[in-house]
Amino acid sequence: MERSRTLGAGVRTKFFGGHPYTFGPRHFLTPFEETYKYLNNIVPMRSCAEHEFTTYVAADDQFYNYPINYDDIPRMPEYECINRELNAIEANRDGDFARPTSLQDYWVRSVGPTLFKKLIEPYNRKMWLVDSCDEIDTFNWSPKGIAIKRGARAAWDTAISAYPIAKNGYNDFFPFATKNAEVRYNVRFERYDPESRLVWVNGESIRADLVINTVGPDTFLGESGLLYYSRKLEFLVLPVENALPPNVYFCYYAGPEPYTRCVEYKKFTRHKSSSTLISLEYVHKGGGQDYPAPFKSEQREAKRYLESFGANVLSMGRAGSYLYGIDMDDCVRQSMLASEMIKSGFDGSPVPGVEYRFPEL
Repeated sequence: MERSRTLGAGVRTKFFGGHPYTFGPRHFLTPFEETYKYLNNIVPMRSCAEHEFTTYVAADDQFYNYPINYDDIPRMPEYECINRELNAIEANRDGDFARPTSLQDYWVRSVGPTLFKKLIEPYNRKMWLVDSCDEIDTFNWSPKGIAIKRGARAAWDTAISAYPIAKNGYNDFFPFATKNAEVRYNVRFERYDPESRLVWVNGESIRADLVINTVGPDTFLGESGLLYYSRKLEFLVLPVENALPPNVYFCYYAGPEPYTRCVEYKKFTRHKSSSTLISLEYVHKGGGQDYPAPFKSEQREAKRYLESFGANVLSMGRAGSYLYGIDMDDCVRQSMLASEMIKSGFDGSPVPGVEYRFPEL
């Protein structure tokens, strides 16, 4: 059942000013080779191994690598202070430390207070609309690989980095994935009743032997008890062939700007044009389920919802799992694992490798 007129949601390729784009964009990063091979067989991919992230710090009027890179530190005004803090962290690396209690605690322990305040704190306060990063009490999703790196390539270099070759991106995957299914479009999902196993849509009920849910756990039961963040994109077509440096795909903004990052879509799509399409991203609460909240209080409530669903429901994807750290590759992997489990006889047990049971709680 699909709420819109097409499949794919934010992964679906659309066009603005003749430029192809996806809502995000949907850069495919994965450490799982079998997941990449599965998708690549259906939607042939090209490598994006050269991709880099950069962060703009207005106070310094400088662009720095992200994740934080040792090579940038000599260019920072607080170079000597940062060096002392990093040396102190390294000297105590083998010490007996308690587990970090918040995103702020994690980053200060990892890179020191100066780098945290310069590069991490302002971005995360914008991203999660909090007054302090101490409010964010989950953090295992935060660094891309490790907190601070060495070397020229600053992106997540333990992962396969790719994007579809075809101009329509991932769109050919959706008919492939549903070729043996009846898809109902423009369906208004209302709620699921675990006791009767009835799914209510468009005012009517449907009895289901197995339900795979991809909406928020509260929405699935017809409620609205969980916190979500939405993302708004503003698109700009610029009269230049390229806007960002050759290997920079994302530019993050760790300062007072209202937007969190800028993306240049041609870096992914390899679209040929004398102009280029970029987007600015803004985050706000409500209005959609793009980001589950990274707070343990919300995750505990989500867990309560998930455990009430009954044995014939699989709740998957970022919204269905209510975990921000789940990305595209995790969604594909969840589907692969669930498919194998269903073929062998679904008994309601959690799918191995499908992390929607909040192991940290």
